Amino acid sequence: MANQPGNALASALRRLLVPLVRVLLRNGVSFGDFAEHAKKTFVDVATEDFTVAGRKPSISRTAVLTGLTRKEASRLSQLDATSLETSSHRYNRAARVISGWVRDSDFADEFGAPAMLKLDGGKHSFAELVRRHGADVPARAVLDELVRVGAIEEQLDGRLRLLTPAYVPTSDEVEKLTILGNDVAELIATIDHNITQPQNPFFQRKVSYDNLPADFLSRLRRRAAEQAQAMLEEFDLEMSLYDRDATTADTAGGHDPDRRLCSIGIYYYETEVPTPRSHQES
Repeated sequence: MANQPGNALASALRRLLVPLVRVLLRNGVSFGDFAEHAKKTFVDVATEDFTVAGRKPSISRTAVLTGLTRKEASRLSQLDATSLETSSHRYNRAARVISGWVRDSDFADEFGAPAMLKLDGGKHSFAELVRRHGADVPARAVLDELVRVGAIEEQLDGRLRLLTPAYVPTSDEVEKLTILGNDVAELIATIDHNITQPQNPFFQRKVSYDNLPADFLSRLRRRAAEQAQAMLEEFDLEMSLYDRDATTADTAGGHDPDRRLCSIGIYYYETEVPTPRSHQES
């Protein structure tokens, strides 16, 4: 009965690592590479989130918290992690452009669906869409990015057609791995918040059954995708009305105690249930 939280955390860690290690091995990431990233993260979190009030972060304290040597903690604290942020910003920017294309009436056709857009050409062009929803980046750069990940395609007449109402890269593995980092991190952070602040929990639920027929799941998969997408589009519209980057001229994004990031995510998962060993032997 002793150390129950520690035992539960160890079990949770293994379950979390199993699918992650599959991804790492499939992409040629060795244990040494993983360990280096893990140690760097331990140092960064210890330095940024576990400081003592009134004291500056120190290598000695970081070493004590992480179990690393002072030399190793010092080396890791000086590594640059900005390259990891670049793909995250690209992911967020692309998602905002597609969201604007879906919900902004200036880029809709007569039926209210996302219109095919010219690259340039005034108020209803792709360049204006990017200017309005994609921050300060060239429209051609965003176009190349979205074509590469299979989100839009160029027609023979030069117009651009949206292929998906959400940013779900179909061909770019780098972008899919970026989503792994963003979305799984937010789910874990949500669970951590609910553990440490039970008086003010975030919503986090799921339904799960382990003896469902495959033919039912084929129908459920389609219905879940349709209903979940519809719900997310409703939230997207409401949240966009309050997002100050989209509704005001002030997009500096400096330190603001009233500035909040909010994500609402849904996932679908299914897998085969292994046959119990006793059944295999009978």
